[in-house]
Amino acid sequence: MTRSAEQFARAQKRIPGGVNSPVRALRNVGGEPFCVASGKGAGIWDVDGNEYIDYVGSWGPAILGHAPKVVVEAVRDTATRGLSFGIPNPLEVEMAELICDWMPSIEKVRMVNSGTEAAMSSIRLARAFTGRDKIVKFDGCYHGHADALLVKAGSGALTHGQPSSAGVPSAFADLTISLPFNNAELLRKAFQENKNEIAAVIVEPIPANAGLYFPKENFLSILREECTSNDALLIFDEVITGFRVARGGAQEVYGVKPDLTVLGKIIGGGLPVGAFGGRAEIMDQLSPDGPVYQAGTLSGNPIAMAAGLAQLRELERVDGWKLLDELGAQFEAFACDAIKNANIDITFHRLASMFCLFFAAGPIVDLASAQRSDLKMFARFFHACLKRGVYFAPSQFETGFISTAHTVGDIERTGAVVCHALASL
Repeated sequence: MTRSAEQFARAQKRIPGGVNSPVRALRNVGGEPFCVASGKGAGIWDVDGNEYIDYVGSWGPAILGHAPKVVVEAVRDTATRGLSFGIPNPLEVEMAELICDWMPSIEKVRMVNSGTEAAMSSIRLARAFTGRDKIVKFDGCYHGHADALLVKAGSGALTHGQPSSAGVPSAFADLTISLPFNNAELLRKAFQENKNEIAAVIVEPIPANAGLYFPKENFLSILREECTSNDALLIFDEVITGFRVARGGAQEVYGVKPDLTVLGKIIGGGLPVGAFGGRAEIMDQLSPDGPVYQAGTLSGNPIAMAAGLAQLRELERVDGWKLLDELGAQFEAFACDAIKNANIDITFHRLASMFCLFFAAGPIVDLASAQRSDLKMFARFFHACLKRGVYFAPSQFETGFISTAHTVGDIERTGAVVCHALASL
């Protein structure tokens, strides 16, 4: 038995499913997870000494790679002065100023401890600000595991949503309308049929939790227009895209200004973190100034703030977004050559340093088209790559991430592995 297998066996006795987040169990691709001992740059090593080129990057936060020197030094230095205080500290102010500077739609921001907490809080705030109860979300967009957001579409496009998890009361789902992404007409119809009832539309501007697909031309602009004309708030969930696809996130790429933005991942440098912010008049509804209660013992934790600030400033110093796009373009070239030679129906999507290989013919523009993917073939592809030392996300419906620590050599080696893996299918 390998050491990874031993660790997993131990974990299953004390941790549900042996993991602390479901996708880590590898149920989507079969087999057992390996246990990571360390990571450095673009590589990770398991407890058995196997090395992998990592394209998961802790599901997005590791934009500089694993254990980058500037982040590690910032954490070490800050830790010597205390781990947590539960009272204001200078680093949370610096982080708030940086976020508001880089994302002009955000005038004020509140730090929290996870993307789930940030999304949940933004919904509560939107409901209080508008005095309305219903929200609109889109199939395939994931906003954390708060009850109101674990909702899938009902049997008809505009019926009440249905809980997508046990333990979520139907009454909660009744207040959530889930629509197909990229369908502006159904959004307009939703507003017409729920006049003066919709508090907010929440969306991943670039859906990255059902694979990776993109908004059609003007779709995000239409969301903005419909929310404005119906006095509803537009919430961009940029937990993944924030500070990854561009310095100002997806809202900079598409030129659309939301009322509220949800952030996480990269702003913590690999530590637990979340944030939500937006127009001052909305954010001022939060306690202690306003009636919307939200609190957290570890919010604005100095270690997480130090790590995030170090990472963001290093990205800016090295013009990380230019480098990431160049690496992404190289990855795309190798991947597309491998796909062409394989003669398999695969649709490759990439934006900047994010990518996905769908084992399905295109176009893929929403959850329904993504679900045409051949999951068995993807599972074989995943294991063929893992066997050759390349770690992609263990689910067809996840996104891959490139870091500034990936080298051209890493990309070339990965291209060869992808070519061999596809040929073996």
